[in-house]
Amino acid sequence: MLNQLWSSLRATLVFALYTGILFPLAITGVSQLALPRQANGSLIRDDAGSVIGSQLLAQGFGRPEYFHPRPSAAGSGYAGEASSGTNLGPTSKKLILGQADDPATKDINESFDGVKQLAEAYRKENGLAAGFAVPVDAVTRSASGLDPHISVINARCQVPRIARARALTQRAVQQVITRDIESRDCGFLGEPRLNVLRLNLELDRLKG
Repeated sequence: MLNQLWSSLRATLVFALYTGILFPLAITGVSQLALPRQANGSLIRDDAGSVIGSQLLAQGFGRPEYFHPRPSAAGSGYAGEASSGTNLGPTSKKLILGQADDPATKDINESFDGVKQLAEAYRKENGLAAGFAVPVDAVTRSASGLDPHISVINARCQVPRIARARALTQRAVQQVITRDIESRDCGFLGEPRLNVLRLNLELDRLKG
C-alpha cells in the first residue's frame, strides 16, 4: 500500500515538474525569442510609447472623425472579458430585423439592433443613399465581438464623413487607407483588411 502511494506521489511530482514548470518555461522562452511582439500581446503604442491597445482586439470608436469598427456583441460592446457573438443564424428574424425593447419583458428581452437597423444607421452617419449596398462587415457582429479589422470597402465608405469632421480632403484620408491595407494571410487566406486602431492612429498623426 505504501509502495503504491509513494509511486503515485513520485509520478505526480514528475509530471507536475515537466508539464507545470519546465514545458511552460520552454514554450515561453522560445516564443519570446522567436515572436516577442506576438507573445506579449501584439501591443500598439502611441508616439509617446504608451500602450493604447492591442492589434488583436477591437475598441469602440464612435466619434465622427474616426473610422468605426464592426458592431460588437461582447458584453456591452468590445468587452474583452465577455468575448462572444450573438449565436444567431443567418435565417434568424431577430438577426435581420432586430428586436424592439419591450417594457413588459425588459428583464428577459433587451432591445437588439438587427442588420436592418444597423444598415440604416450606417447610411445615415456616412451620408449614403437609402438604397446603398452596405458592406456586410458594417452590419454584422463577429463571432468574438472583438474583430479589430474592417474591410477595405467599409473603410472607404467612411471617408467622406471623416474628411468633413477633420477638415481634410478625401484624397488625404484615402491615402491613409491605401498605406495601411493588410494583404491576405499567406497570400490566399481571407481578404485584404484594415486594422481600425492603426488607421485611427494614422489619422491623428495626419491631423497633428
